[in-house]
Amino acid sequence: MKNTFVIIATSFLLFACSEQKKYSRNIENIDQLAEKYIRLGLDIGQYDSDFVDAYYGPDSLKPAPKDPVFVAVFPKDSLLDRVANLQKALDSIIASGGNDTLKSRAAWMNNQLTAFAQRIKIFAGESRPFDDESKELFGVAAPVYKETHYKELIAELDAALPGTGRLQNRLEQLSNKFAIPKNKIDTVFKTAIATARKRTLEHYALPKGERFTLEYVNNKSWSGYNWYKGNYQSTIQINTDLPIMIDRAIDLACHEGYPGHHVYNMLLEKNLYRDKGWLEISLYPLFSPQSLIAEGSANYGIEVAFPGNEQQQFAKEVLMPLAGLDTAGATAYFTALLLKKQLNYARNEAARMMINNSGTEKEALRWLQEYALFGEEAAKKSLGFIKKYRSYVINYNYGQDMVKNYIETRVGTDADPAKRWELFGWLLSNQMATTDLLK
Repeated sequence: MKNTFVIIATSFLLFACSEQKKYSRNIENIDQLAEKYIRLGLDIGQYDSDFVDAYYGPDSLKPAPKDPVFVAVFPKDSLLDRVANLQKALDSIIASGGNDTLKSRAAWMNNQLTAFAQRIKIFAGESRPFDDESKELFGVAAPVYKETHYKELIAELDAALPGTGRLQNRLEQLSNKFAIPKNKIDTVFKTAIATARKRTLEHYALPKGERFTLEYVNNKSWSGYNWYKGNYQSTIQINTDLPIMIDRAIDLACHEGYPGHHVYNMLLEKNLYRDKGWLEISLYPLFSPQSLIAEGSANYGIEVAFPGNEQQQFAKEVLMPLAGLDTAGATAYFTALLLKKQLNYARNEAARMMINNSGTEKEALRWLQEYALFGEEAAKKSLGFIKKYRSYVINYNYGQDMVKNYIETRVGTDADPAKRWELFGWLLSNQMATTDLLK
């Protein structure tokens, strides 16, 4: 009996040692694959200047600057081969019976690499239908609504908005009453961001030393951008080409700052890169499923920070007096905004038109003005964004709806706000795939 026990014990120890060695090898292996993933993404970024949105990993992984002569020749096939080889290696980890965390990391990188391959093809001049492209880049295709859907929403807004005449003109006249004077923009934005930050700090312990720089820019197709620099620092840029309405100060303060992009990137850097050593998270490729999470959470974060009627209340009580704006008509304006937000998917249809070559540029502009209710200049800006970023537009509307549904099916729509903040913070702090939001 003693000999049998010794044999069993010895066998168990040998098995345990074998499994530990296997686990250690898998850790080393996935860290090596993460390094290859980073190098590949940064290499793509040398050719495609829009590809890398942020990188805060080791400088040693950055490629040496290439001669402009070599950059002019895009190595599509060799890059696609590297993607395929890396995905094959990751597949072996996913298929193994090993540690769930390692498999989860491998699956996350694998999903990102599918987007790498699609973006490489797009940059090389290939094009696929809008929905196929968005599936490859962001993991999902957004819902399609017929023109009658938008006509019904327009009719509802038309009936709710005071006055007579063309809806677009009435909405523009009402909106112009709440345009922030240019000499008040900085004061209003800093106040909005400070309040959004204060509300975020009531729920999250942000990394020590976190900060942002606020800049005002022109000649951009977007209204705001967060350039994350690493070490818990961001540059937030606000485009002042067009008039900025009072509600946009709150939207952009949350979306680009707190609890949006700035907080999202900080929490990933702190919890995954610095605390766990997950190298792959230090690279944020713009054209990837990560952007659906980033943009969707940044838009939903506005509602988290200013739930219910609080955005309107804050604008009327704090921001409008700061901007020297009369609050008369503010209730009608915010009511119109709620109805207008239901038209957000109209922008997808304009993008679908352009990418699928199913409509002309003139038709896309008409769609943006008639159904997204953009003014002429705003419609041109939006069209410029679509030309540059293509199916990326789904991340703002469908991404927001996916995040909202993920949170509210778990905590409820009328739950304690603290519970919503808690789950939202968990989402911002973990490697999430778009399929995770649909579960």
